[in-house]
Amino acid sequence: MVDRLAVLLERFPVSARVFNAGALCGTNLVGDRDTGQLHLVRRGPLEVSHGGPPLRIEQPSLLLFPRPTPHRFDSDPLRGADMACADLHFEGGAQNPLAAALPVFACVPLAELGASATVLELLFEEAFERRCGRQAMVDRLFEVVMIQLLRHLMEQGEVRSGLLAGLSHQRLRHALVAMHESPAREWTLEELADVAGMSRSVFAGTFREVVGLTPGQYLQGWRVRLAQQALRRGRPLKVVASEVGYGSEAALSRAFKAHAGVSPRAWKRQHQEAPA
Repeated sequence: MVDRLAVLLERFPVSARVFNAGALCGTNLVGDRDTGQLHLVRRGPLEVSHGGPPLRIEQPSLLLFPRPTPHRFDSDPLRGADMACADLHFEGGAQNPLAAALPVFACVPLAELGASATVLELLFEEAFERRCGRQAMVDRLFEVVMIQLLRHLMEQGEVRSGLLAGLSHQRLRHALVAMHESPAREWTLEELADVAGMSRSVFAGTFREVVGLTPGQYLQGWRVRLAQQALRRGRPLKVVASEVGYGSEAALSRAFKAHAGVSPRAWKRQHQEAPA
């Protein structure tokens, strides 16, 4: 099986920074940061609210807010709820394809994460103790849990449309990985359909139905995201153009503006970032 996440996580990594480990008692407001959050509930009960009716958590669970989302936790004011919480930084922010593909909120019982029991046991042990290297250890373990969650969402088909739904599809995944791995290639619809093992017409219809875009629109969006990432890192536009499949700066600029609404230079001024 092709590795559906390899290039995505290599190009657009996700990092975690733990900010709480212990009991949260009473009412706690979270989400005033400019990052997403991943919360692990070791012991409840707990109620979580984020704009709608509260959801009551009775069993150990994972709570994901991939984008900045104000939310509130309500627990017993004396016993509280044992939790480990981390900020999530998706490189590229809103342009990160994984962050954009994830639902606004996800709640998964820890028991459903399959082979993650050992990782979770170690994470909680490290998070609730005060050992040297604790911060770095727990941060890395949160990142492992995030990858396990992505696997779970794809393998269980819990995301019904968009990129993760396409990566869950038995045939479309091959075409998506091919575009991710070789963005500069002049892909034709026939070539992508062949990679997916489908007829041209069935591939085109299925891709649009599942992913929500035509294959050409998706490829253009992927190329522009790569260009945005390169521009944030200070790469010259003329070099970026050839790397992502455009023969000239002008061709990239046209595709970039069609996708992002502004020229590459204007976008770079708006999203200036120190080189990584």
